[in-house]
Amino acid sequence: MPLARARRWHSPFDQNGKRAAVSVFLTQPAFVRICSLAGRDMENEVGGALIGLWRVDKASGEQYIVADAALPARHTRQGSAFLTFTQDTLVALHQETEDRYPGKRIVGWFHTHPRMGVFLSDYDIWLHTHFFPEPWQVALVIEPFSQIGGFFVRTEDGKLDNHEYYGFREILGRSGRSLVYWRNMEPEASLEEAQPMEGETDHE
Repeated sequence: MPLARARRWHSPFDQNGKRAAVSVFLTQPAFVRICSLAGRDMENEVGGALIGLWRVDKASGEQYIVADAALPARHTRQGSAFLTFTQDTLVALHQETEDRYPGKRIVGWFHTHPRMGVFLSDYDIWLHTHFFPEPWQVALVIEPFSQIGGFFVRTEDGKLDNHEYYGFREILGRSGRSLVYWRNMEPEASLEEAQPMEGETDHE
């Protein structure tokens, strides 16, 4: 688990006592890519897949994912208050993941809620349950106007809260500077306490 070079970002709900089944690590290129995709349409919901690796830490036995890429969802139906993934969407995401990121997995998905806040709708929960059923797959919701976001992660008993979201760990680049600007996230430590990456890193 790349804790030494990661900065922890807490959500307002991280201290509620609920233990997530998996910890989320997000690389800076992935964060930039996700935010870029989220800003493509500020009036309608947009989304896509989070690409990376699922691992179990040898020392602690804790499960974690490292999301280091993102793909836009194609063949969707969208509006100002909905985003519908189709079977063609899922097939295209899996095919593009296999073609562009061999050895990587779809570790979750993301979508926006323009002017609506960070939560999972009933349909979002249905989609997550049926299209992203693995315990370690997560859902990221971004509200681009308020510049807030959060990860919805199943708890260890398999439950998924539709309003209480988790924070994540940002894997720092060579500069050691954070790129996270979501206003609802609070840093756990100063930037100097997390060690930047040295050169290219293979998270496998």
